[in-house]
Amino acid sequence: MSPIHRRRGGVMARAVGHLVAGALALAVAWLVGLFWYAADVPRSSPTGADAERATDAIVVLTGGSNRLRTGLELLAAGRARKLFVSGVYDGVEVQELLKLSRHSPTEIECCITLGYSADSTIGNAYETADWMHDQGFRSLRLVTANYHMRRSLLELSMAMPDVELVPHPVVAPTVHLDDWWMWPGTANLLVNEYNKLLVAGARWMVRRVVRD
Repeated sequence: MSPIHRRRGGVMARAVGHLVAGALALAVAWLVGLFWYAADVPRSSPTGADAERATDAIVVLTGGSNRLRTGLELLAAGRARKLFVSGVYDGVEVQELLKLSRHSPTEIECCITLGYSADSTIGNAYETADWMHDQGFRSLRLVTANYHMRRSLLELSMAMPDVELVPHPVVAPTVHLDDWWMWPGTANLLVNEYNKLLVAGARWMVRRVVRD
């Protein structure tokens, strides 16, 4: 083999080595981040002063009956003046939601608004931002699943940076956070949510760079 071919072969080998090392570093960083994210998921709903604090509105992101029930209980307890439910399926009315959550329609029906246009967390954020702007509200308590909270807060903060966001995570009973890697359903859910969080985080960083 000629010296030129040997040099080319050496360059290719080093390039492949750098690519493999880079891929391994990214994989390790991704895995470490995944375990950090899973450990950071709230294990319980707020208590004490955090739970008692009042906001202008309560916002529920649909996706589980426990979320809506929690939002209705907070509204009935006077934690906010109005409740906004984002991402409701077309045709679902307040009366039906109240029945599902075992609340008397006459108690709080007048204070509930349903949003029908969102079909994703990004959609939830902008649908909520429009409603908050229309109402003139400056603070909200966000009710969603515990594993979904971090990404939801990030999306809402991008859609309405001037609104105060108070998290109210709802513990999902079917999500096993202890030894989650041993539960295939939970592991798949957390991996998917973590990947979506990374994408949202990248969008947030790009927005910051563009604004700066």
